Amino acid sequence: MRSWSAPDIVPLPGNGGPLRLHDTASDRVVTTEPGPRAGMYACGITPYDAAHLGHAFTYLAFDLVNRVWRDAGHDVDYVQNTTDIDDPLLERANATGEDWRDLAHREIDVFRADMAALRVLPPSSYVGVVESVGLIGELAARLRDTGSTYDLDGDLYFSAADAPRLGEIGHMDRAEMLELFGERGGDPERPGKKDPLDWLLWRAERPGEPAWDSPLGRGRPGWHIECSAIALDRLGPAFDLNGGGSDLIFPHHEMGAAETRCATGGPNAHAHLHVGMVGLHGEKMSKSQGNLVFVSKLRQEGVDPAVIRLAMLEHHYRTSWDWTEDEVPRAAARADRWRSALALGTGPEAEPVLAAVRAALAQDLDSPAALRAVDAWAEAALTQGGTDGGAPGLVRATVDTLLGVDLS
Repeated sequence: MRSWSAPDIVPLPGNGGPLRLHDTASDRVVTTEPGPRAGMYACGITPYDAAHLGHAFTYLAFDLVNRVWRDAGHDVDYVQNTTDIDDPLLERANATGEDWRDLAHREIDVFRADMAALRVLPPSSYVGVVESVGLIGELAARLRDTGSTYDLDGDLYFSAADAPRLGEIGHMDRAEMLELFGERGGDPERPGKKDPLDWLLWRAERPGEPAWDSPLGRGRPGWHIECSAIALDRLGPAFDLNGGGSDLIFPHHEMGAAETRCATGGPNAHAHLHVGMVGLHGEKMSKSQGNLVFVSKLRQEGVDPAVIRLAMLEHHYRTSWDWTEDEVPRAAARADRWRSALALGTGPEAEPVLAAVRAALAQDLDSPAALRAVDAWAEAALTQGGTDGGAPGLVRATVDTLLGVDLS
């Protein structure tokens, strides 16, 4: 599947240091230790509606990881999927009378445009589920051959009894998992299941639903196995970083990790990164709630994508927060101050700004601290002046390359 266009990256002098990130599974900040090539997987959208700010905030966090790793000298193999076949997509298509494929293609195009406008570095592999049905079916058959699955009216289920570490990523007990499973796409009450926490790997063909041939017969994938199969295919087992929004910890990432461990004997990733939720009026921003702020709509209203990005960077990626009417004016004022300082043509020396931004981002992607470092330089330039003619260029490059904000 086609990704989106990549922004130019301006090389910075020197190299950044190692990146430390909060690993959900160990619940501590750890030093990432990728080799020359870093492997990263982020769970993508289900394209039945345009991307909202909650999505954008998630992919902004992974974009910062990408930029920091690259600045430290690593090549980054970034994989992201898009769930272009799933129940919510079919339900929306049926409700609107639109072909599910047309709906998915249109919304994926909107998402691509939003990501390009926000200067999110594109994945090296942007992979749709439809194009991956074959390898997903092969993984489901591989799991069946381990004896960890069972058939229920033609559907293939993974047995939670064969996932002894289920709950370890999010530190959840069985009661917590049962409560969330029903809320987040699971079917704990389906008759005939051996355990309410057992999950669907392959859904047998139903009348009127799309289906594909597989070693398991005609049907389509369950949700969690999609990312497991794509990540194994593109990155292999035990890659450096896996994650998404914090609402994916359970069931999606727990169950995907169990599938990978069953198939390979090891973990799917060395570390797990999860991003806080963006809310509106005190509620998590979600399609089911209908309380969405769309990136595409903000852009249509004339909001500078750099301002949208700055508004999100003001919040640490692990913090849940509410979008308010003050976000755009506050971020626009910051962008104006920075641009005014750069327009002076000289300023205080900029090497300390580069060092401070690098240090902030290397410490668990502390983007608010990185913004404050640039704020301090801009304030000094505007109030005290400076004699370093190269400083504005280095500050501009720092902000562009590490924070992804275009100040041109």
